[in-house]
Amino acid sequence: MQKTFFISVCLLFMSWSILAQRERVENLPSFDKRRIHYGFYLGLNTNGFKVEYKPSVFPNAEIEVESEVGFNVGLIADLKLHNNINLRFEPGLISNTKVLRFKHVTTGQDVREVGNTYLHLPFIFKFSTNRLNNVRPYVLGGASFDYNFSSNESNQNDNFGGQFRQNASNLMYEVGVGIDLYLPYFKFSPSIRGIFSITNEVKYDERTPSQWTDPIAFMGTRGIFLHLSFE
Repeated sequence: MQKTFFISVCLLFMSWSILAQRERVENLPSFDKRRIHYGFYLGLNTNGFKVEYKPSVFPNAEIEVESEVGFNVGLIADLKLHNNINLRFEPGLISNTKVLRFKHVTTGQDVREVGNTYLHLPFIFKFSTNRLNNVRPYVLGGASFDYNFSSNESNQNDNFGGQFRQNASNLMYEVGVGIDLYLPYFKFSPSIRGIFSITNEVKYDERTPSQWTDPIAFMGTRGIFLHLSFE
């Protein structure tokens, strides 16, 4: 799923770039002279978990993660630091669903559906090339604080009661590539991004041994985003 998603987005970027190079009239010639500007974004994501294991009484532990396509939406505030460097604040919401299959669990409670909605608060540095006609490629990177509204962190029931829990507050980083396309009335900027959790998101079960959480040393979000911004 993620490989197909990535290839499709890359082909889309190439098509946009070719079409944009044919355009000779320079649109929005003074756009990049602004110190501050605003916008919004929409997008899709495919989002899973990276799982690392630790020694436990369940030596054959294996957790399979299946992810569905979710959506992301938010606002943009862009501060020009240099002709080729911008600092961006992009607060928004990320929503997706994952299915966890605990392949070592034999009690009949081996599947958990995890729906996540994150408040995503990233600060991102954007490094752009010089503009060529109506095209301007860029790379970006930054870090974010994310709050998971669907974490069930305060839920008294854990996996023994059929409830998979996560920590609500997390830190993540993201990197990506994209291209600015200057259209007659606005700038359209598609990008593809990878997002990775720095902190461990799993909230361990109260009772032990727990066949669901005891084998986990680290479980953190990782995903691919198709990010479409309008500025």
